[in-house]
Amino acid sequence: MDADYLPFHPNPSQPVFTAPDGAVDAHCHVFGPVDKFPYHPMRKYTPCDASKDQLFALRDHLGFARNVIVQASCHGTDNTALLDALRTSGNLARGVAVVDSQVTDAELTQMHAAGVRGVRFNFVKRLVDTIPKEVFLNIATKIKKLGWHIVVYFEAPDLADLIPFLKELDTVIVVDHMGRPDVTKGVEGEDFQNFVNLLSENSNIWTKVSCPERLTQQAPNYNDVVPYMRTLVEQFPDRVLWGTDWPHPNMISHVPDDGKLVDVIPKIAPTAQLQQALLVDNPMRLYWS
Repeated sequence: MDADYLPFHPNPSQPVFTAPDGAVDAHCHVFGPVDKFPYHPMRKYTPCDASKDQLFALRDHLGFARNVIVQASCHGTDNTALLDALRTSGNLARGVAVVDSQVTDAELTQMHAAGVRGVRFNFVKRLVDTIPKEVFLNIATKIKKLGWHIVVYFEAPDLADLIPFLKELDTVIVVDHMGRPDVTKGVEGEDFQNFVNLLSENSNIWTKVSCPERLTQQAPNYNDVVPYMRTLVEQFPDRVLWGTDWPHPNMISHVPDDGKLVDVIPKIAPTAQLQQALLVDNPMRLYWS
C-alpha cells in the first residue's frame, strides 16, 4: 500500500445502537487481496488489502445482515474481486460495478446474475481521469435494460455543472456521501441547499447519508455533520441509504471506528420508523426487490 495510506481500524468497537433486523450496510468496498485480485495499473492510490471475509466479519460484528459492495477506483473496471465477494455471500450482498463503454450485454447479464444492481460514475478528479459525458450516457442506455440504477460520486463545487447531465439520466440515481458538502458553510448555506433542491425537484434521485468521517472537523463524534445527514433523512425518508464506507480508503485525518459510525445512526434517524426505512426498507427495495 502507499506509504501514507491509513489502514482500517483493527478492532472496531461494539456499537451501542442496535440496528433493526435485516439492516444493510449500503456502501462498502473490497480490496484485493492483491495476490488474487491485482489493483488496476492506472490507479491513483494503492490501498491495504480488505478482503470479503474481513468485510463479512465486520458486518456481523456491527449487527448488520447485508452489504452493498461498491467497486472502488483502485480496481478500475476489473470487477473480479467484487463479483467474487457477491457470489460467495449467500445472497447477502449486492454490488455496484464500474464499467466502460465497451462492456457487452452478455457481460452485464453475468454481473446481474452475480448480484450487481448498478454502476458507479466517479467525477472526483483526484481519484479518476476525466471521462466524456457521452461515455456515461452510453453506459446508462445499456444498463437501463436490466433495471439498474446509477451511483454518482462528486464533490459539492461540481454539482452545478453536473445537474444538466444528471437530468439526462433516465433512471434512479444515488448520490454518494450527500455530494460531499462543506460542513463549515452550514445546513442553510447555498451549496447544501442546492443539493436539497436537487432532491426535491427530482424524485428519481436518492442519496447516501454516509461518510461523516470524511466531512467532519469534529472527529470522532461527527456532530458537525449530523445536521446535514438528519435533514436529508427527515426530508427524503424513502430515498436515503446508509453505509460504513469500510475500509475507508484515502482517509487522512484519522482512522474511523466503525462501531462509532454506527452509533451516529440514531442521531440522524431518531425514530424507529426512520431507522427501518434508512437501514432496511430502502436498500431492500433498491437492491433485493
